[in-house]
Amino acid sequence: MKNIILIMALFNTMFGANAQKSDTIKVLTASDFNKAIENNNVQLVDVRTTQEFNQGAIDSALNIDFFQQDKFKSEFEKLDRDQPVYLYCHSGSRSHQAALKLETMGFIEIYDLKGGYMMWPSKN
Repeated sequence: MKNIILIMALFNTMFGANAQKSDTIKVLTASDFNKAIENNNVQLVDVRTTQEFNQGAIDSALNIDFFQQDKFKSEFEKLDRDQPVYLYCHSGSRSHQAALKLETMGFIEIYDLKGGYMMWPSKN
């Protein structure tokens, strides 16, 4: 019995921290994301490839390809870390990875579009 408790405690220690949500990163539904970026005076970034971006994007979005890591880092270094940044990709996976990277770069308020551009209501 003690061994089982020890094993459970070990797993909780190893994996529990990863399961906790970040206070820095918030995932928003398409509706909430749209409301938040309405004034167009936000740092809105599409982290898809240029080819994906050219097929359709949210108005006023800046394209910074997550897969081009050197450019990704240098382009985000130009943005204001103290201002909110709104991210999206195709389905939400890359933007989540990008959000984690931005958190390590010192961004303090990051919003991620749940489900990515696929969930965007006004895409053409």
